Amino acid sequence: MSNPCANPPKPLIGVISSLTDLANGRFKGYVTGAKNVDAVQQFSDCVPVIVPCLGERMEAEDIVSRIDGLLLTGGRANVEPHHFDGAPFPDDEVIDPARDYTVLPLVRACVGAEVPVFGICRGIQEMNVALGGTLHYRIHMMDEFGDHRMPQWENPTPEEVFELRHALALSPGGLFAEIVGDRTARVNSLHGQGVARLAPSLEVEALAEDGIIEAVRLKNDPTFTVGVQWHAEWKPGECFLAKELFRRFGDAARECARRKLGTATAA
Repeated sequence: MSNPCANPPKPLIGVISSLTDLANGRFKGYVTGAKNVDAVQQFSDCVPVIVPCLGERMEAEDIVSRIDGLLLTGGRANVEPHHFDGAPFPDDEVIDPARDYTVLPLVRACVGAEVPVFGICRGIQEMNVALGGTLHYRIHMMDEFGDHRMPQWENPTPEEVFELRHALALSPGGLFAEIVGDRTARVNSLHGQGVARLAPSLEVEALAEDGIIEAVRLKNDPTFTVGVQWHAEWKPGECFLAKELFRRFGDAARECARRKLGTATAA
């Protein structure tokens, strides 16, 4: 009889979706960008599966028990401030309550179960809020920070939207400093909110030139629990840091899958 551990299936990565209006608002769909799925498949060498944002209708443990990693994608909507005792949003702010109520418990459940988490853009903000941190609202309106939003002119091209906007200041001795080495690291910038008070269980891996937190990692991380404020899924094959982050995310997911398989076999 063959050994089931000899050729285990590729790890399964849950890719978070957003509840989005489609067909000019005629119906809604659970949507994520194709580049999120492609990056997991091509650069993490894992199997992506889109997770619908069912909110309180879904138990986080039901998802965490079935996945080997969680990718928190970017999204147009902002995390609602009542999740971190922030000031209420204005009426015109785009929100996605179903995603909030799906992702925040999922992050905590993944951390508890040592399932790898990779948060991108909104994803780093979700990680921070889920673990007890707060967010700045519309940081471009704060005197101490620059404008981190996407280009504000009409119909920018994808290349203009995702152009490299600023450098990273990497924390000495951190994971990102180890990855980058003597290379330079510049990233895109498409966000309105940003990390304010850092969650107690997270540590800073990188800052923007104006001091905005650009990357975090779980303290004493037993796996790979990392968030970045930029869109790492945009052409990771052309960015050494992004490519390496997706590779390490995949490696951590493979280790998680082996651990789960070993536990199941022992049982």
